[in-house]
Amino acid sequence: MSGGVDSAVAAWSLKRDGYSVTGLFMHNWEEDGECPAANDWRDVKSVCDKIGIECYSVNFAKEYADGVFEYFLNEYKAFRTPNPDVLCNRVVKFGVFRDYCKSLGAELIATGHYCAKKGDMLMRAADTGKDQTYFLNQVKTEQLDGVLFPLGGLVKSQVRDIAREVGLSVAQKKDSTGICFIGERKFKKFLSAYLPAQQGEIVDTRGVTVGTHDGLMYYTLGQRRGLGIGGVKGETGRWFVLDKDVEHNRLVVSCGDESALYSSSLTGTGFNIIGAFDVPKKLKCTAKTRYRQPDFGATLELAADGSFKLAFDEPQRAVTPGQYAVVYLGDRCLGGGVINSAK
Repeated sequence: MSGGVDSAVAAWSLKRDGYSVTGLFMHNWEEDGECPAANDWRDVKSVCDKIGIECYSVNFAKEYADGVFEYFLNEYKAFRTPNPDVLCNRVVKFGVFRDYCKSLGAELIATGHYCAKKGDMLMRAADTGKDQTYFLNQVKTEQLDGVLFPLGGLVKSQVRDIAREVGLSVAQKKDSTGICFIGERKFKKFLSAYLPAQQGEIVDTRGVTVGTHDGLMYYTLGQRRGLGIGGVKGETGRWFVLDKDVEHNRLVVSCGDESALYSSSLTGTGFNIIGAFDVPKKLKCTAKTRYRQPDFGATLELAADGSFKLAFDEPQRAVTPGQYAVVYLGDRCLGGGVINSAK
């Protein structure tokens, strides 16, 4: 239980259906001062008191730091854009958390994720706007064994309605967004405390200096906001990040025509297949390269070592190294892998 409305309603629905339910709250980040986790833990206790179940808190901060945060920093050191929530699901939520629950004697484990299961297959949730299968693309098939997703058939409005009707204190609690360990803090300020930034030039496609960047790690492909060059005259349209010249510590930007941001294919590594499936030499599918993106048609070519190529039916904008390409067969999430390059 996270302290939010989703896991609260998941717990309530299981209790309603006759399960013997225990709530477990994970404390995954250590910091000085008032931590949002303390408020979340209070909300978990309030919800569990209302539902009439026991709850416990467990500290996985070390496991999170070693298995997720170290990866996050290493990716930024390499000037890539990681997605730590994907790794958190595999390493922590369906890794050490699942193992801990089993050690306590739990027969089943449930979460408040918006997704569903069909046999050993991971399926999209009924609420396509909240579906979280993208973030579960690296979870192993065996890690989903004995896992329940009570919200898979509900939409968010129904979840909040249930919480209000039952009288749960978190019924109107705002959804958490962004990277969990950063919270409401400014991203640049947080990251600079761990990785020293090196300022450099912002140049256009002709090599003309149009500004100064705060550090290449702070920017991502296609980014328009926060460039600080709005007053510099360019072509018609807004400035956007086109590339990172790591060798010369230069941020390459362009203005107007965005065609250079589009690519027709990507290559990646670490493709994880969820559920039994023999991938043919070429597999027609749909895919996403970021969470909020609509599915696009593609063809997957997968090697035995997990390296893969994804060819797009139509060019896609700002395919970003470090993010995940996730593949679907209808409503089934087949899995995904990390993006290395696009062209």
